[in-house]
Amino acid sequence: MPAVLIVAHAPLATALKAVAGHVYADCGHAVVALDVGPGATPEQVRDEARALMAGGTEPDWLVLTDVFGATPCNAALLLSDPLHVRVVAGVNVPMLWRTLCYADEPLEALVARAVGGATQGVMQISPARPQNQSNTPIPCDQVDHHHQQ
Repeated sequence: MPAVLIVAHAPLATALKAVAGHVYADCGHAVVALDVGPGATPEQVRDEARALMAGGTEPDWLVLTDVFGATPCNAALLLSDPLHVRVVAGVNVPMLWRTLCYADEPLEALVARAVGGATQGVMQISPARPQNQSNTPIPCDQVDHHHQQ
């Protein structure tokens, strides 16, 4: 089972880990969060991430990061390894939950699940239109029928 490292602008990584624990209470050992503060360099973040990953027991890691091209993502790309570390940018709650739901799958399949969860979790919604109906029903014998039979 691959471990998950969330690398994101502070305090998003820690918040996402908390959200993961809300639904998957037993995921604490499999999810690690690294909040990136302002002014951090990709190399500093990479070193912090490596230290966190070294404390894990899993050889494979899925690194989820918030914004492509920003410092957390650039640091995550420095960790990337074709065999054991994959990076996916654009982390959101549906992505994280889908990842944890299928956490027993191999790393390559987990990457596909993460991306699928993220894209399927984004949709435009609109509020329901108000109905023009009265709140109290009218008894049938009081309804004025205007049709011919």
